[in-house]
Amino acid sequence: MFSVITRFALLVFLAFFAAFLGLQFIGPVTGISVGIAVLSIPLIYSYINLARLRKHAIANTVENMSLPSGYWEEIFFRLQRLVRNLKQEMRTIERQHNRFIEAFQASPNGIVMLDDQDQIEWCNAIAERFFGLNFKRDVLQRINFLIRRPEFVHYLYKRQFEEPLLLERMGPAANLSLMLQAFPFGDKRNLLLIQDVTDLQKADAMRRDFVANVSHEMRTPITVLMGFLETMQSLDLDKAQQNQYFDMMMSQAQRMKSLVEDLLTLANLEANTLPAPMQLVKISTLMALLKNDAEALSQGRHTFNFDLSSTANLMGEEREILSAFGNLVSNAIRYTPDIASISADWRLNERGEGEFSVTDTGPGIASEHLSRLTERFYRVDRSRSRDTGGTGLGLAIVKHIANRHQAQLIIESTPGKGSTFTLRFPKERIANSVD
Repeated sequence: MFSVITRFALLVFLAFFAAFLGLQFIGPVTGISVGIAVLSIPLIYSYINLARLRKHAIANTVENMSLPSGYWEEIFFRLQRLVRNLKQEMRTIERQHNRFIEAFQASPNGIVMLDDQDQIEWCNAIAERFFGLNFKRDVLQRINFLIRRPEFVHYLYKRQFEEPLLLERMGPAANLSLMLQAFPFGDKRNLLLIQDVTDLQKADAMRRDFVANVSHEMRTPITVLMGFLETMQSLDLDKAQQNQYFDMMMSQAQRMKSLVEDLLTLANLEANTLPAPMQLVKISTLMALLKNDAEALSQGRHTFNFDLSSTANLMGEEREILSAFGNLVSNAIRYTPDIASISADWRLNERGEGEFSVTDTGPGIASEHLSRLTERFYRVDRSRSRDTGGTGLGLAIVKHIANRHQAQLIIESTPGKGSTFTLRFPKERIANSVD
């Protein structure tokens, strides 16, 4: 402050001194003009610097302007340093903000920020997809105007956010199950977190169906066995009737044994997610075993044609390959009427992939069933499957074995004409050696 007063006093002194000299040697008018000129020079210089400052302030380039000399140099230097620091802080905050936004956008869960009026302040792309929102269009819109599900509106109205809310049939295709929960934060604001639990819901439904199906499948043979045992305990049966009942009981016990074995096989396959080992599997040996088992199961009711179109072998787990091939053949036998033909073929296609196909001339399968055939216990005709002794797990086992060998299960069927089940193995699983 003292420096400012000193400079101002010196300027006034110089102006009066110049005016005094002008009055003494030149004249009163000239003297006064000289004094005014001395006062005008710093004013003009200050105006020029202020004009330069205004220009750079409008262009937002204050930190880049050149420094003047004199008293204005310190002012401009301090102003430039202040502007640089503020811009650096703004850039830092902007980078942090962008990182937070990128992190929220990368989240697999939907995120919606609501103000104290339940208006949308921000949402990520996942939330947009879940609820059909558009942030640029729907910002500051009340979310209950956009998501009008009664349970969601009631959830917001009650303000009891301790428990999550499950919304079914959401998403663009109305096929998603979303778990939503609100978390209060800040000044009466809420953060909505939305998780896609569709797969969890499906897995839980599959688990319930699996338990129900296993219970149902086991209950029937157990009921039959108990009925026969009670009959034999309460009635005096002759030897022929006892033998008949024993045979029927053995059939039901065998059915339970097959079911348990298939369940254990499926459990082992599901527990082992590693690729199958690269061990040589001789296809000619497998085909011979398959033919013998098929003829024993058919008991002369079908005509078989087992063909080796290629002598190439497979690399994989022999026990699993035999199980997969055997399930395809046994399914064809069980679901193909008597006096019909069944063919099995091993070949290499034009891309060098190995293909094992089983073709029957049975009743065929309608197209709406094809995508579900590999589900556990799924049957096109439930009563017929039981009559033929199927457990409903064969194709599920085939699918898991195919996955372990990087293979594909391809099902083609025409109602009234028959079906073809093909296991296609990649070239990497085809052995270079031949039998």
